[in-house]
Amino acid sequence: MTVRAYLFLAPFLAIFATFVIAPAVFGLGISVTNWSPFRARTAFVGLKNYIALFTPGSLQATQFWTAMRATGLFVVISVPLLLVIPLAVAALLNSRVRAATFFRTIFFAPYVLGVAVIGLVWGYILDTQQGILNHILRLFGLDRDIPWTVNTPWVWVSLVGVTVWWTMGLNTVIFLAGMKGISAELYEAAAIDGAGTWRSFRQVTVPGLRSVTLFVTTTTILASSNMFGQSYLLTQGGPGDETRTAIMYIADQGLSQNNMPGATAMSYVLFLILAIISVVNFRLQRDRGEESKS
Repeated sequence: MTVRAYLFLAPFLAIFATFVIAPAVFGLGISVTNWSPFRARTAFVGLKNYIALFTPGSLQATQFWTAMRATGLFVVISVPLLLVIPLAVAALLNSRVRAATFFRTIFFAPYVLGVAVIGLVWGYILDTQQGILNHILRLFGLDRDIPWTVNTPWVWVSLVGVTVWWTMGLNTVIFLAGMKGISAELYEAAAIDGAGTWRSFRQVTVPGLRSVTLFVTTTTILASSNMFGQSYLLTQGGPGDETRTAIMYIADQGLSQNNMPGATAMSYVLFLILAIISVVNFRLQRDRGEESKS
Protein backbone atom coordinates (compact mmCIF):
# COMPACT_ATOMS: atom_id res chain seq x y z
CA MET A 1 0.00 0.00 0.00
CA THR A 2 2.87 2.37 0.83
CA VAL A 3 4.62 1.60 -2.46
CA ARG A 4 1.41 2.27 -4.38
CA ALA A 5 0.96 5.61 -2.62
CA TYR A 6 4.51 6.67 -3.52
CA LEU A 7 3.91 5.63 -7.13
CA PHE A 8 0.92 7.96 -7.28
CA LEU A 9 3.01 10.72 -5.70
CA ALA A 10 6.00 10.11 -7.96
CA PRO A 11 5.01 12.51 -10.79
CA PHE A 12 4.39 15.35 -8.36
CA LEU A 13 7.57 14.61 -6.41
CA ALA A 14 9.59 14.58 -9.64
CA ILE A 15 8.18 17.95 -10.73
CA PHE A 16 8.58 19.41 -7.24
CA ALA A 17 12.18 18.25 -6.99
CA THR A 18 13.02 19.52 -10.49
CA PHE A 19 11.40 22.94 -10.35
CA VAL A 20 11.49 23.76 -6.60
CA ILE A 21 14.10 21.81 -4.66
CA ALA A 22 16.84 21.82 -7.30
CA PRO A 23 16.61 25.58 -8.11
CA ALA A 24 16.50 26.39 -4.37
CA VAL A 25 19.65 24.36 -3.68
CA PHE A 26 21.38 25.78 -6.76
CA GLY A 27 20.43 29.34 -5.78
CA LEU A 28 21.71 28.83 -2.23
CA GLY A 29 24.95 27.53 -3.68
CA ILE A 30 25.61 30.45 -6.04
CA SER A 31 24.67 32.99 -3.33
CA VAL A 32 27.98 32.19 -1.61
CA THR A 33 30.04 32.44 -4.80
CA ASN A 34 30.78 35.01 -7.52
CA TRP A 35 29.11 32.81 -10.15
CA SER A 36 28.30 34.29 -13.53
CA PRO A 37 27.41 32.64 -16.86
CA PHE A 38 30.05 34.92 -18.42
CA ARG A 39 32.83 34.03 -15.97
CA ALA A 40 35.11 31.09 -16.69
CA ARG A 41 35.94 30.34 -13.06
CA THR A 42 33.73 30.57 -9.99
CA ALA A 43 35.20 31.43 -6.61
CA PHE A 44 33.73 30.85 -3.16
CA VAL A 45 33.11 34.18 -1.39
CA GLY A 46 31.30 32.97 1.73
CA LEU A 47 28.73 35.38 3.14
CA LYS A 48 30.04 38.38 1.21
CA ASN A 49 26.83 38.76 -0.83
CA TYR A 50 24.72 38.66 2.33
CA ILE A 51 26.98 41.03 4.27
CA ALA A 52 26.73 43.54 1.40
CA LEU A 53 22.98 43.76 2.01
CA PHE A 54 23.54 44.82 5.62
CA THR A 55 26.45 47.18 5.06
CA PRO A 56 25.27 50.73 5.88
CA GLY A 57 25.88 53.23 3.11
CA SER A 58 26.52 50.71 0.34
CA LEU A 59 24.58 51.26 -2.88
CA GLN A 60 23.25 47.70 -3.01
CA ALA A 61 22.04 47.75 0.59
CA THR A 62 20.40 51.16 0.14
CA GLN A 63 18.56 50.14 -3.01
CA PHE A 64 17.55 46.73 -1.66
CA TRP A 65 16.07 48.06 1.58
CA THR A 66 14.36 50.87 -0.33
CA ALA A 67 12.69 48.17 -2.41
CA MET A 68 11.87 46.21 0.74
CA ARG A 69 10.28 49.33 2.23
CA ALA A 70 8.10 49.71 -0.88
CA THR A 71 7.14 46.04 -0.59
CA GLY A 72 6.30 46.42 3.10
CA LEU A 73 4.19 49.49 2.43
CA PHE A 74 2.24 47.65 -0.24
CA VAL A 75 1.68 44.69 2.10
CA VAL A 76 0.54 46.90 4.99
CA ILE A 77 -2.00 48.71 2.79
CA SER A 78 -3.27 45.87 0.61
CA VAL A 79 -3.53 42.90 2.99
CA PRO A 80 -6.16 44.40 5.37
CA LEU A 81 -8.28 45.40 2.37
CA LEU A 82 -7.90 41.92 0.85
CA LEU A 83 -9.20 40.44 4.11
CA VAL A 84 -11.98 42.83 5.09
CA ILE A 85 -13.56 43.43 1.67
CA PRO A 86 -13.71 39.75 0.61
CA LEU A 87 -15.05 38.81 4.06
CA ALA A 88 -17.82 41.40 3.75
CA VAL A 89 -18.66 40.34 0.20
CA ALA A 90 -18.70 36.67 1.21
CA ALA A 91 -21.04 37.45 4.09
CA LEU A 92 -23.43 39.18 1.70
CA LEU A 93 -23.26 36.33 -0.80
CA ASN A 94 -23.81 33.81 1.99
CA SER A 95 -27.14 35.40 2.80
CA ARG A 96 -30.09 34.57 0.67
CA VAL A 97 -29.33 36.86 -2.25
CA ARG A 98 -30.92 36.41 -5.63
CA ALA A 99 -28.54 35.32 -8.40
CA ALA A 100 -25.80 34.56 -5.85
CA THR A 101 -24.01 32.29 -8.36
CA PHE A 102 -23.94 35.13 -10.88
CA PHE A 103 -22.40 37.53 -8.38
CA ARG A 104 -19.83 34.93 -7.30
CA THR A 105 -18.79 34.61 -10.93
CA ILE A 106 -18.57 38.39 -11.33
CA PHE A 107 -16.32 38.79 -8.30
CA PHE A 108 -14.09 35.85 -9.22
CA ALA A 109 -13.80 36.58 -12.95
CA PRO A 110 -10.94 39.14 -12.75
CA TYR A 111 -8.75 36.65 -10.91
CA VAL A 112 -8.49 34.38 -13.96
CA LEU A 113 -6.94 37.19 -16.01
CA GLY A 114 -3.17 37.34 -16.38
CA VAL A 115 -1.18 40.19 -14.89
CA ALA A 116 -0.22 41.36 -18.39
CA VAL A 117 -3.88 41.82 -19.27
CA ILE A 118 -4.55 43.59 -15.99
CA GLY A 119 -1.58 45.91 -16.52
CA LEU A 120 -2.54 46.84 -20.08
CA VAL A 121 -6.22 47.40 -19.34
CA TRP A 122 -5.70 49.43 -16.19
CA GLY A 123 -2.78 51.29 -17.72
CA TYR A 124 -5.17 52.57 -20.36
CA ILE A 125 -7.85 53.37 -17.79
CA LEU A 126 -5.47 55.20 -15.42
CA ASP A 127 -3.39 57.09 -17.99
CA THR A 128 -3.02 60.69 -16.81
CA GLN A 129 -3.67 62.44 -20.13
CA GLN A 130 -5.79 60.00 -22.11
CA GLY A 131 -7.14 57.63 -19.49
CA ILE A 132 -10.82 56.79 -19.27
CA LEU A 133 -11.00 57.45 -15.52
CA ASN A 134 -9.73 61.02 -15.73
CA HIS A 135 -12.04 61.65 -18.68
CA ILE A 136 -15.04 60.51 -16.61
CA LEU A 137 -13.93 62.64 -13.68
CA ARG A 138 -13.69 65.68 -15.95
CA LEU A 139 -17.29 65.08 -17.00
CA PHE A 140 -18.24 65.39 -13.32
CA GLY A 141 -16.48 68.74 -13.02
CA LEU A 142 -12.96 67.83 -11.89
CA ASP A 143 -10.76 70.59 -13.28
CA ARG A 144 -7.42 68.76 -13.20
CA ASP A 145 -6.06 65.37 -14.19
CA ILE A 146 -5.09 63.03 -11.37
CA PRO A 147 -1.61 61.51 -11.88
CA TRP A 148 -2.69 57.97 -11.06
CA THR A 149 0.52 56.28 -12.20
CA VAL A 150 3.19 58.97 -12.00
CA ASN A 151 2.96 60.74 -8.62
CA THR A 152 2.58 59.72 -4.99
CA PRO A 153 0.28 59.02 -3.23
CA TRP A 154 -1.81 58.27 -6.31
CA VAL A 155 0.53 55.52 -7.50
CA TRP A 156 -0.19 53.59 -4.31
CA VAL A 157 -3.91 54.16 -4.67
CA SER A 158 -3.70 52.75 -8.19
CA LEU A 159 -1.54 49.73 -7.33
CA VAL A 160 -3.55 48.76 -4.27
CA GLY A 161 -6.89 49.42 -5.96
CA VAL A 162 -6.02 47.37 -9.03
CA THR A 163 -4.64 44.53 -6.90
CA VAL A 164 -7.72 44.42 -4.67
CA TRP A 165 -10.03 44.43 -7.70
CA TRP A 166 -7.99 41.73 -9.39
CA THR A 167 -7.42 39.28 -6.53
CA MET A 168 -10.27 39.75 -4.06
CA GLY A 169 -12.39 37.16 -5.86
CA LEU A 170 -10.24 34.26 -4.71
CA ASN A 171 -10.37 35.29 -1.05
CA THR A 172 -14.11 35.87 -1.38
CA VAL A 173 -14.67 32.33 -2.66
CA ILE A 174 -12.49 30.86 0.11
CA PHE A 175 -14.32 32.80 2.83
CA LEU A 176 -17.66 31.83 1.30
CA ALA A 177 -16.70 28.14 1.30
CA GLY A 178 -15.72 28.48 4.96
CA MET A 179 -19.06 30.06 5.80
CA LYS A 180 -20.90 27.20 4.11
CA GLY A 181 -19.13 24.84 6.50
CA ILE A 182 -20.42 26.57 9.64
CA SER A 183 -23.33 24.68 11.15
CA ALA A 184 -26.72 26.37 10.79
CA GLU A 185 -27.52 25.22 14.33
CA LEU A 186 -25.02 27.74 15.70
CA TYR A 187 -26.87 30.58 13.99
CA GLU A 188 -30.19 29.22 15.26
CA ALA A 189 -28.83 29.10 18.81
CA ALA A 190 -27.55 32.66 18.49
CA ALA A 191 -30.96 33.81 17.22
CA ILE A 192 -32.67 32.15 20.18
CA ASP A 193 -30.31 34.08 22.47
CA GLY A 194 -31.48 37.29 20.81
CA ALA A 195 -28.42 37.89 18.64
CA GLY A 196 -28.94 40.07 15.60
CA THR A 197 -27.12 39.90 12.29
CA TRP A 198 -24.03 41.79 13.43
CA ARG A 199 -23.73 39.91 16.73
CA SER A 200 -24.13 36.55 14.96
CA PHE A 201 -21.43 37.57 12.53
CA ARG A 202 -19.02 38.48 15.33
CA GLN A 203 -19.77 35.55 17.63
CA VAL A 204 -20.48 32.76 15.14
CA THR A 205 -19.10 33.55 11.69
CA VAL A 206 -15.75 35.09 12.64
CA PRO A 207 -14.78 32.34 15.18
CA GLY A 208 -15.97 29.69 12.72
CA LEU A 209 -13.64 31.11 10.06
CA ARG A 210 -10.51 31.13 12.24
CA SER A 211 -8.64 28.45 10.31
CA VAL A 212 -9.80 29.87 6.98
CA THR A 213 -8.73 33.36 8.03
CA LEU A 214 -5.29 32.05 8.98
CA PHE A 215 -4.89 30.47 5.56
CA VAL A 216 -6.14 33.53 3.68
CA THR A 217 -4.01 35.91 5.74
CA THR A 218 -0.84 33.91 5.19
CA THR A 219 -1.34 33.41 1.44
CA THR A 220 -2.31 37.07 0.96
CA ILE A 221 0.78 38.31 2.78
CA LEU A 222 2.98 36.05 0.67
CA ALA A 223 1.28 37.08 -2.57
CA SER A 224 1.47 40.79 -1.76
CA SER A 225 5.12 40.47 -0.77
CA ASN A 226 5.86 39.02 -4.20
CA MET A 227 4.09 41.79 -6.09
CA PHE A 228 5.84 42.46 -9.39
CA GLY A 229 3.65 42.71 -12.47
CA GLN A 230 1.34 45.50 -11.37
CA SER A 231 4.19 47.84 -10.47
CA TYR A 232 6.26 46.86 -13.49
CA LEU A 233 3.44 47.49 -15.95
CA LEU A 234 1.61 50.43 -14.35
CA THR A 235 4.30 52.58 -12.71
CA GLN A 236 7.61 51.04 -13.87
CA GLY A 237 8.72 51.37 -10.25
CA GLY A 238 8.27 55.14 -10.25
CA PRO A 239 8.14 57.88 -9.36
CA GLY A 240 11.83 57.46 -8.68
CA ASP A 241 12.02 54.10 -6.94
CA GLU A 242 8.93 54.66 -4.77
CA THR A 243 7.06 51.62 -6.11
CA ARG A 244 9.98 49.42 -7.12
CA THR A 245 9.33 46.29 -5.06
CA ALA A 246 11.85 43.77 -3.81
CA ILE A 247 11.01 41.30 -6.57
CA MET A 248 11.50 44.02 -9.20
CA TYR A 249 14.92 44.91 -7.79
CA ILE A 250 15.97 41.27 -7.47
CA ALA A 251 14.93 40.58 -11.08
CA ASP A 252 16.81 43.65 -12.29
CA GLN A 253 19.98 42.65 -10.41
CA GLY A 254 19.87 39.05 -11.54
CA LEU A 255 18.76 39.41 -15.14
CA SER A 256 19.79 42.90 -16.22
CA GLN A 257 22.85 43.67 -14.08
CA ASN A 258 24.35 40.15 -14.20
CA ASN A 259 24.53 40.06 -10.42
CA MET A 260 22.98 36.64 -9.94
CA PRO A 261 24.79 35.80 -6.66
CA GLY A 262 23.65 39.09 -5.12
CA ALA A 263 20.11 38.57 -6.41
CA THR A 264 19.90 35.08 -4.93
CA ALA A 265 21.17 36.40 -1.59
CA MET A 266 18.41 39.01 -1.66
CA SER A 267 15.89 36.28 -2.47
CA TYR A 268 16.91 34.26 0.57
CA VAL A 269 16.80 37.31 2.83
CA LEU A 270 13.25 37.99 1.57
CA PHE A 271 12.37 34.32 2.04
CA LEU A 272 13.64 34.38 5.63
CA ILE A 273 11.62 37.49 6.46
CA LEU A 274 8.45 35.99 4.97
CA ALA A 275 9.05 32.71 6.80
CA ILE A 276 9.34 34.55 10.11
CA ILE A 277 6.16 36.52 9.39
CA SER A 278 4.29 33.32 8.53
CA VAL A 279 5.44 31.56 11.71
CA VAL A 280 4.49 34.57 13.86
CA ASN A 281 1.09 34.71 12.14
CA PHE A 282 0.47 31.02 12.84
CA ARG A 283 1.51 31.41 16.48
CA LEU A 284 -0.72 34.44 17.01
CA GLN A 285 -3.72 32.73 15.44
CA ARG A 286 -3.10 29.59 17.49
CA ASP A 287 -2.83 31.59 20.73
CA ARG A 288 -6.06 33.44 19.94
CA GLY A 289 -7.80 30.14 19.24
CA GLU A 290 -6.64 28.70 22.58
CA GLU A 291 -7.77 31.86 24.43
CA SER A 292 -11.24 31.72 22.87
CA LYS A 293 -11.63 28.04 23.86
CA SER A 294 -10.55 28.68 27.47
